[in-house]
Amino acid sequence: MKNLSDLIMADLLSNVDEDYRKNSYKYFKEDVKIIGVRSEKRKEIFKKYWPNFKNAEKKFMLEFCELFLEKGYNETIAFALEIARKRNFFEKSDFSLIEKWLSKYIKNWGSCDDFSVHILGRFIKNNPEFVDTMLIWARKKDRWYKRASAVAFVKISREEKFLKYAFKIADILLEDEDDLVRKGYGWMLKEAANFHLNDVFNYVIKNKSKMPRTALRYAIEKMPKNMKMEAMSK
Repeated sequence: MKNLSDLIMADLLSNVDEDYRKNSYKYFKEDVKIIGVRSEKRKEIFKKYWPNFKNAEKKFMLEFCELFLEKGYNETIAFALEIARKRNFFEKSDFSLIEKWLSKYIKNWGSCDDFSVHILGRFIKNNPEFVDTMLIWARKKDRWYKRASAVAFVKISREEKFLKYAFKIADILLEDEDDLVRKGYGWMLKEAANFHLNDVFNYVIKNKSKMPRTALRYAIEKMPKNMKMEAMSK
């Protein structure tokens, strides 16, 4: 495993774009570690090494993902999450591991969204009995738990059975003071509106007096002009 890890890291380090690396820091308020590999190049490197993981045993993949998560770079975290996404190897009994990944390795909005949409959201879809846990996460003090609880529903809220939970999450986070949390649940509502426009619009109208402007703008971004105007009116 170490040899494989070293080979991948060597490829990442040999494809550093220094200008891209320096510019990337401006998108984060948190302290982040960035190697500086552009997304298209990262995809090429992942594709090159994917055969090593495509049919690998779960134990090997988990150990490798842990190794790359621990490195703490945006690129290595993304690499680990992509392995987990493509193999979709999490089972119901793995929820504690998923939470461990969030609490230990997810430290900025980029990795939080990648984790929440592709790992957590899919897990919730496959194991809907865990939706109540997202309501608990939404009440935690940690911003990444709160953002993850909302962003997990970005894709799955298109399904009617999850929409009501998306609204429950929004209720909990409605007046949260953290801008990244506001943007997270606003994004969730925006994506839900693609499939449940009237439901989301009615939710926004009902709560617009309390909903922070940031979250409201996100939620109505794709709505028809007349709905936007009504939602934004005082």
